[in-house]
Amino acid sequence: MERIYIGMGSNLADPAEQLRSAVAALAQLPQTELVGVSGFYQSDSLLPGQPRYTNAVAALDSSLAPLDLLDALQAIENGQGRERLERWGPRTLDLDIVLFGDRLIDEPRLKVPHYHLQERAFVLYPLAELAPADLRLADGRTLAELLAACPFVGLERLPPN
Repeated sequence: MERIYIGMGSNLADPAEQLRSAVAALAQLPQTELVGVSGFYQSDSLLPGQPRYTNAVAALDSSLAPLDLLDALQAIENGQGRERLERWGPRTLDLDIVLFGDRLIDEPRLKVPHYHLQERAFVLYPLAELAPADLRLADGRTLAELLAACPFVGLERLPPN
């Protein structure tokens, strides 16, 4: 079993409910245990004119292979109405493997650590709720270093519901 962190985001079709449904689906994955879920955050879209996103991070312990997990995550996205019409476009659900144990993964379909992790406050701050600050990524960076370089700007932590 490896500890895996999944970034979750939605800005269509009741985003908070989309994330809650995704968490329920993650809990049902084979060879996988849902360990925790961060609070929910709202953030501005990367592209102008889109609705704000609701984001969170889930922690899993899993023995699934990385690409098998990716396939399962994409099946969850598709099951919740995900359409891949434009890069960074609006979406009902986005599930990204942010960290996969201490692995560096460089496959055509999967890059881990997630390639924009250091720039994504909407991933780093929820991740910090679940992972220790001294968490060291496979590339040598620590979560504390990433947080220090990425201010809590454009984020709003939503009250629990």
